[in-house]
Amino acid sequence: MSERRVFRADRGDAGVRLDRALLRHLADRPEVSRNAVQGWIAAGGIAVNGLAAARPALRLRLGDEVALDLPPLPPRRVHVAQKLPLAVLHEDEHLLAIDKPAGLVVHPTAGHRDGTLWNALLFRALGWSDAAEGEQPAPRPSLVHRLDRGTSGVLLVAKSAAVHAGLARALRSPSAEKVYLAVVHGRTRLPHGRVALAIGVDPADRRRRVPSDGGRAALTLYERLAESPAAPLSLLACRLKTGRTHQIRIHLAALGHPIVGDRLYGEPRHVAGLLRSIAAPELAAACRDLPRPALHAWRLAFTHPVTRERMTLAAPLPPDLAGLLAAASLAPPHSARALPGS
Repeated sequence: MSERRVFRADRGDAGVRLDRALLRHLADRPEVSRNAVQGWIAAGGIAVNGLAAARPALRLRLGDEVALDLPPLPPRRVHVAQKLPLAVLHEDEHLLAIDKPAGLVVHPTAGHRDGTLWNALLFRALGWSDAAEGEQPAPRPSLVHRLDRGTSGVLLVAKSAAVHAGLARALRSPSAEKVYLAVVHGRTRLPHGRVALAIGVDPADRRRRVPSDGGRAALTLYERLAESPAAPLSLLACRLKTGRTHQIRIHLAALGHPIVGDRLYGEPRHVAGLLRSIAAPELAAACRDLPRPALHAWRLAFTHPVTRERMTLAAPLPPDLAGLLAAASLAPPHSARALPGS
């Protein structure tokens, strides 16, 4: 059965193309692509102020009413709820923030049918449904953003479609602050800077992303927090101004400072030379053998979509990265340190 959706263009939609605005309001339906939206518009299936929209590039005005009938949801793959440990940073009736460990797969795939974060969230949501008995609809977990399997740190989960959409808007807001910590090879020439490189899919390997003139705009700000006195290694705080797949990993590699342990974006010969420049054998081995990129989603600040409270969430350094910092004599950041500026 199709689902009727109607919304009025808000300030975030004013002047925005219809197809882009629709993707924003359909954030809770991740299977909906921009191509699909454009096809619905071409078929006359989307109305603006009661009239069929003629083109995807139509610019919305504040207050415009947009209506469409969404196709039925694709059949849900049955995923089992599993009682797995979760490190909870914050929870209220609308959202959940967890500290994801490195190595944990976020969502079931062909090679990981269970034991994922999603399986753990389904189990935790059983308690939400019990607490909300009699309410419609029952709370259901919804991942607002993703972290790579090898990346640790703050991850947000919504408990309803409306909160998911609100959180997605909040994280796109200029006031949102998404700060990652990265241990990189080398010493940055400047204490802080910016990397603005568009990112596209690598045509030779769709798992990878590459700098591309035809890709999506991407901007990362970085600040050098510490330099190792023992080796050419630095600790950076990176603030995302956009949220492209693998953005920080690509931008730092392009800057000439690949993240320690990043085997996908650290060019092998370059990294081998960087490792040879580390005189202490134990430290060189710690960098070489780190099984994942030394990247941690450290702090996330945003406006709560329901309470309008300013939220600041921080995930402590995991033991593997804390150990690497200690081995390199890199001072860990203080949790109250100011975020890299805009």
